[in-house]
Formats: sequence, C-alpha cells, structure tokens
Amino acid sequence: MILYNVTTKVENSIHDEWLKWMQEVHIPDVMKTGMFLENKLCRMITNKDPDGTTYAVQYLCKDMATFHKYEVQFSKPLRDAYKEKYSGKYVVFRSMMEVISSH
Repeated sequence: MILYNVTTKVENSIHDEWLKWMQEVHIPDVMKTGMFLENKLCRMITNKDPDGTTYAVQYLCKDMATFHKYEVQFSKPLRDAYKEKYSGKYVVFRSMMEVISSH
C-alpha cells in the first residue's frame, strides 16, 4: 500500500472556508477518481503557529502504479482548481510513504 500525504499550512484569513471546501469539494473530488481506497484529514496539534493552521490529508492507494495513474490522469486539474481558489494563502508539501504494516 502507498500513503500519499499532502501537508498544508493554511492562512487564518481563509481557514474556515478552506476547511469546508476541502471536506465538501476537494477531498470528495480526489476520491471520485477511484484511485484511492480511503482518506484521513488531520490537524496538527503540536507546533501551533499564530499565522495559520497545518493540516495533513492522507490518501491510501493500493500500489505505485495506481498512484502514477492518478498523477497522470487526474492530479493536474485538481491541483489547478486548488491553486486558483487559494493562491498565495497556503504552503503545501507532498510526500509518499510505503505502508509496511497496519494493525
């Protein structure tokens, strides 16, 4: 299994709107691609920053081939919509992890 992690620090000025949009629009749109099995939306509770809040969205997919298909076929329009809506109001980094075990 592959865990695709998207960590985003969101400015306070857009926080409430961003969180609602992520839950109601963006994450459901990512899941509608059919490339991911499940997702989790997490808020960082350590290292609090007065300028914004940090979240991690974790998407689980079955293998790298599936993730590659997502990247090639689906990610650009989803990322473009994100950038257009919140440009300059967030900082994001993405990471990939292989799930070794889960209990």
